[in-house]
Amino acid sequence: MSEHETTVALVERICRAAKAAAPLLARAGTSEKNSALQAMAKGLRARAEFLKKENARDVEAGKARGLSGAMLDRLRLTDAVIRQMADGIDEVVGLPDPVGGIERLERRPNGLLVGRMRIPLGVIGIIYESRPNVTADAAALCVKSGNAVVLRGGSEAIASNAAISAILREALSSAGLPEDAVSLIPRTDRAAIDALLTKEEYVDLIIPRGGEGLIRSVAEKSRIPVIKHYKGVCHIYVDEGADVAQAVLVCVNAKAQRPGVCNALETLLVHEAIASAFLPKAAEALGAAGVELRGCPETRRFVPSAVPAKEEDWGAEYLDLVLAVRLVPSMDAAMDHIRTYGSLHTEAILTRDHGRAMRFLREVDSSLVLVNASTRFNDGYQLGLGAEIGISTTKIHAFGPMGLTELTTTKFVAFGDGQVRR
Repeated sequence: MSEHETTVALVERICRAAKAAAPLLARAGTSEKNSALQAMAKGLRARAEFLKKENARDVEAGKARGLSGAMLDRLRLTDAVIRQMADGIDEVVGLPDPVGGIERLERRPNGLLVGRMRIPLGVIGIIYESRPNVTADAAALCVKSGNAVVLRGGSEAIASNAAISAILREALSSAGLPEDAVSLIPRTDRAAIDALLTKEEYVDLIIPRGGEGLIRSVAEKSRIPVIKHYKGVCHIYVDEGADVAQAVLVCVNAKAQRPGVCNALETLLVHEAIASAFLPKAAEALGAAGVELRGCPETRRFVPSAVPAKEEDWGAEYLDLVLAVRLVPSMDAAMDHIRTYGSLHTEAILTRDHGRAMRFLREVDSSLVLVNASTRFNDGYQLGLGAEIGISTTKIHAFGPMGLTELTTTKFVAFGDGQVRR
């Protein structure tokens, strides 16, 4: 790479090379891909000191830029984090390979056997912020699913990302697969993202991972299909007749177990018939967990300590120990609220009524809808995918956590015995 090469020319070259590598990786068998992944994990473990040295450059630069303690923690590569990256790749090795599987085989009246074969998407561009471990996680999932990947990480982790990607590329080459199947754009200027988003002749899908501002900017500029996930305004509706003790436990877990993530509870909707039995106990338990409640006027009748809620609270993704609470007269009112303020991420109903539970599942249109369980389960590992590249709130082509299968598509295949169309 020449220092004098323009960002636009550099991105063009990287994307063209990824496009050339993609069919070679797509043809690779499961054992070949697993060998490459095992070499990646081994390389990360063996070169931990090199990774920590490069990461220290990012950490010092971050301190100079005034990054918060939380941001620096996300940025730092410790021995434990490096082990987790390598272990995560080893876990991907053990996952079933979806590529080449044939589904939904059906015999047509003329004897033609028609099915659908799983194939890679091609080249995936991933734009992300902060955490350098995303470089390894995303690359492993893309390689296992037969996709080439072009990575563009944040400026705060540029040295760490470059070091990780170099190890991953060496591992691919040592396993006999094209190193350009994993590429990192080594420029941190905004022009690099803008250039990547115009390369529709080379890149098949863009996955942005980061804050709402980044994702909206990518979606507005991209000529390439984008998997979007703007925010997680997640709801729990406590139905009349719900098990109060169970409902309190679930709500505290959904809000307080890890409040800074996209599947944490942000708005609690409570049927007015259960408010007197549920709200005081829920407020006490949530308060003990450090949660500030922001309630509608009816909520504050039962919880006077709650802060009066404003209109903007109903659509807020707090990512903090803050919870909006609203009383509703019916399940229909709860579902109307979710349709108005929700983000298609995760919703749950807590109820002992099977009919209402099933209606809630049918009519609430989010990527995961639960009955009597915490919103915190919207996660690829928790839902049995083994790993995920992110959560999509876009219905095309994936909805919810995206694992290996969601990084593939299907093509029609047909088996005949001399059939001709008449």
